[in-house]
Amino acid sequence: MTKGFKEKLGEGGYGSVYKGKLRSGSYVAVKIINESKSNGQDFINEVGSMGRIHHVNIVRLVGYCAQNSKCALVYDFMSNGSLDRYINQGANASLLNWQRKFEIAVGVARGIEYLHRGCNIQILHFDIKPQNILLDHNFVPKISDFGLAKHFPVDKSNVTLTAARGTIGYVAPELVNRCIGAISHKADVYSFGIFGMLLMEMLGLKRAPISKQDESSQYFPSWIYNDINKGKEIEMGEEDEEEKRITKKMTIVGLWCIQTSPIPRPSMSRVVEMLEGDVELLQMPTDTFLWEPVMKVDSEQSSTPESSESIQFLANSVNAHNIDIIVD
Repeated sequence: MTKGFKEKLGEGGYGSVYKGKLRSGSYVAVKIINESKSNGQDFINEVGSMGRIHHVNIVRLVGYCAQNSKCALVYDFMSNGSLDRYINQGANASLLNWQRKFEIAVGVARGIEYLHRGCNIQILHFDIKPQNILLDHNFVPKISDFGLAKHFPVDKSNVTLTAARGTIGYVAPELVNRCIGAISHKADVYSFGIFGMLLMEMLGLKRAPISKQDESSQYFPSWIYNDINKGKEIEMGEEDEEEKRITKKMTIVGLWCIQTSPIPRPSMSRVVEMLEGDVELLQMPTDTFLWEPVMKVDSEQSSTPESSESIQFLANSVNAHNIDIIVD
């Protein structure tokens, strides 16, 4: 199918992905699971999750193979790759115009809402980030990589985890410090909020110079929150009134999603409503998203920032590393 694994599409901690072609002529992406890293659990999670899912904003699992110690997952091929190829003003950044970025945000929100409420079981993804958002030939976003996903009954609001993994910069605070709040579907809401705020920076926000006296403005959500509260318009360059309304809408929704406590964060159903609704009906959240340092790690990971910088998603967060987070 892959012509001897001839064309590699990508590689990560889970293993490698190769381009393949079915006998029908359709192209696929074949993910070879690295058993030594996942001990088979990522493979089981993906098959268990993807076999239940049928949604336009979630990548489709075509098939899978488990032969001896080798495991492979076969997905529809996404010709435009992952979203992280188009951010931070990279070579492909110009391919995503303003309207398309907003549509990607809405599509991802709908996909997460389906995972939380649209199946006969609640699926929590726990790893929403640009690298896991694939784009088809029409740039329709597809959520992928369910290796960290967990399944729970649809009527279970809070969940119990003995261990959870995430990505620095996108992981919800309650997964790091359970004193912040209970673990629930709101963890995915937080990750979407960080993802949404990243899209805001992708859109090309004009930012005032940072003074040394106002260090809080170095943190992007703080800066944009303070400007909106002061009645300032968010400057995006040349844009019409509709673009300004949607820019403000995306900003307010993103700020709601990254609240430190999971309690005030909206559900993904509410997030979709806000994105598709009238911006004039949206209220600003409080500034409680400015959370205190909670990133506590081993000495081997001492380079991890123990401050609000740990949830920033500026230039370096797109390349953030996966970490293991132990939740008692």
